[in-house]
Amino acid sequence: MKIMTIDGGPRKTMNTAAMIEKFSEGVKSVDKAIEVKHVRLYDIDYKGCYSCLACKVRGKASHECKIKDGLLPVIQEVNQSDGLVLASPVFFGRWTGQMQTFIERFTYPWLSQEDFSITPQRKMPLALILTMNDMPSDAEAVHNNMNTEENFLLAKLGDIERIDACNTLQVKNYDRYEMDAMNPEGRKKYNAEHWEEELQQAFDAGKRMAEKIKANAE
Repeated sequence: MKIMTIDGGPRKTMNTAAMIEKFSEGVKSVDKAIEVKHVRLYDIDYKGCYSCLACKVRGKASHECKIKDGLLPVIQEVNQSDGLVLASPVFFGRWTGQMQTFIERFTYPWLSQEDFSITPQRKMPLALILTMNDMPSDAEAVHNNMNTEENFLLAKLGDIERIDACNTLQVKNYDRYEMDAMNPEGRKKYNAEHWEEELQQAFDAGKRMAEKIKANAE
């Protein structure tokens, strides 16, 4: 049993990484035998869909990308996994460009342009972790910006669980940066009141995914 966590964040020790770590702890609290493999997209050399249509060649159509670069083995491993976590900070109201590129490469081969059917390699539970500067009241608007991709993943992979960390701290020392409009003191207060709760939500989501995977395996 394996869960793949795809980290679309650029920083190794900030909010997104912490949420992934808590999710992984939740998985392990259910069954330490479930492997949780963490992949950081910023560590991989790859590009977006080339529109090469190699996955659509008549008689050789594939549900898996054909581009041979650093991302291909990750896609192949995800396609053989039992659960998937997509985690990203929100940049300009969406997940990072690295995550968007991964989703293009991961999902486009599923789409038949003969009959517009969509066929993933396999069904699996999916968790979407977003860390954002927005308040909880704005989180739905962020998800609406990614509505097409989220619905695509939801419709074909199976169930999807959202875990949002809102109004996050962007840096550890705001005095060093010209960021006064971000309301550092208010943000610190909010973080002190809610961050542990958001980490717990990630932990609980990890438990739920592990329980689903174990149930599916029985």
